[in-house]
Amino acid sequence: MCGIAGVLNFDREEPVSEDLMRRMVASLRHRGPDDTGVHVDGNAGLGFARLSIMDLSPAAGQPMPNEDETIWSVVNGEIYNFQDLRHELEGLGHSFRSRSDSEVVVHLYEEYGSSLFARLRGMFALGIWDSRKRRLLLARDRLGKKPLVYHVDQGALAFASEVKAILQDSRIRRQVNPDGVDRFLSFGYVPDGTSAFHGVRKLLPGEFLSCADGKIERETYWKASFSKKLTMSERECSERLLALLKEAIRLRLVSDVPLGVFLSGGVDSSLVVALMSELADEV
Repeated sequence: MCGIAGVLNFDREEPVSEDLMRRMVASLRHRGPDDTGVHVDGNAGLGFARLSIMDLSPAAGQPMPNEDETIWSVVNGEIYNFQDLRHELEGLGHSFRSRSDSEVVVHLYEEYGSSLFARLRGMFALGIWDSRKRRLLLARDRLGKKPLVYHVDQGALAFASEVKAILQDSRIRRQVNPDGVDRFLSFGYVPDGTSAFHGVRKLLPGEFLSCADGKIERETYWKASFSKKLTMSERECSERLLALLKEAIRLRLVSDVPLGVFLSGGVDSSLVVALMSELADEV
């Protein structure tokens, strides 16, 4: 599952406390029991709690730097098309220190900047620190499978996989948001970009945030569209759907640890198990 966290103080002369970063990561240890990591660079800090899935060695630990350690990233989730992206990046001269899927993020940022997110296939919440521009980027996958919450005040931006990590910062008030609580009790979750805590917001699916020197910009890099009408026959649609399902499952079978499925007995999970069994020998 993994957990990420970070802090950016808007005053470049105000360093982030390493102790604060370690407390934030410790609050996420249930998400990543295998390892933890912290990187502090002046007014910025990143933290990571690791659940090892791809490349179990220390080389795949996070926060993850690029070759000259000017760019660092923390990634919760999986990048399913990382093998194709890695091949492309190696062809452009990039060097990799691990076999991790997450390492492609820092090198993609070097090549494509904030347009990198549209190139990722996967479920992810991530943070990128660019020490040259003193800029923090946060992003969430297209459908919001991985959580990412953040808090902004006049002095800093804090982000994490869970609210409890953000609340490790004593500067942030623990104040309930009544509207968020009402939505949670009504729907079982908070359906918009807010939360049950005052000032704590969720990055929306398919969205990224950029922050430098206290200036915050949010942008949508992907949005679902239903305007295109299919012109295929029912048989052609069925064949296309099956091909897409096989491709999606094949990508998700790449792992350095055993995989399993939550089998509820419904059509969807039963289909996933059947296709996993069929495709397992091909991976």
